[in-house]
Amino acid sequence: MPSTATSVVAAVTIGLYAISWYMTASSASGQLNPASAMGGISGEVLLRLGAKSPYILAGQWWRLVTAIFLHAGLLHIGMNLWCLFDLGPQVESMFSAAKFIVFYLVAGVAGFVLSLWWSPFGMSVGASGAILGLIGVLIGVSFHHGHLGKEYRGQLWRWVIYILIFGLFFAVDNAAHIGGLATGLLLGYVVPEGEAETRAAQNLWNTLAVFAVVIIAGSFALMALQLTQPLR
Repeated sequence: MPSTATSVVAAVTIGLYAISWYMTASSASGQLNPASAMGGISGEVLLRLGAKSPYILAGQWWRLVTAIFLHAGLLHIGMNLWCLFDLGPQVESMFSAAKFIVFYLVAGVAGFVLSLWWSPFGMSVGASGAILGLIGVLIGVSFHHGHLGKEYRGQLWRWVIYILIFGLFFAVDNAAHIGGLATGLLLGYVVPEGEAETRAAQNLWNTLAVFAVVIIAGSFALMALQLTQPLR
């Protein structure tokens, strides 16, 4: 079953998808077109709601955050939620809810930073970079678990290979995947497992988690402030 932080992330993701679908269905004539009827989200709506795009280079840095929670269609969000519900509770149980929140945001942002460097004029959305970050975290921590960790690591690497191969044949942002994965690998390897052992360390991770939540909330607030402004 999804644990607390995973459930909150999933709820925010689903809520943003519902808003984006409603905006897509309500645009133009206000009637459902074939794409929106099948759950597809228009590119203009995704740009409005904070997709990763060249606008980041114009100072809209918050798009590196908001893009993590946006998805282009039912299949897109369905696949990512499936992975999130499978991986999120594992990361939370091995580390903590506070660490999970920090990992998810840092990996997601790092993925879009690499995507922006690789394709500065492209647009992309999705939690895939953050999801690959969770896989990376589990791969990284597996190096501390001997033979059992080696077997588990092999299973996770197969996930990564399947995802990257899928990305070669479809319009998938593999740069975001690789950026998130590399960041997760590092975090999983260097961050100690479990709850923090000292009060100071626990306070640090709780502070970082609160800071992450503030960044996410602030990014969506900045998105909302420009929602009715012309794109430029």
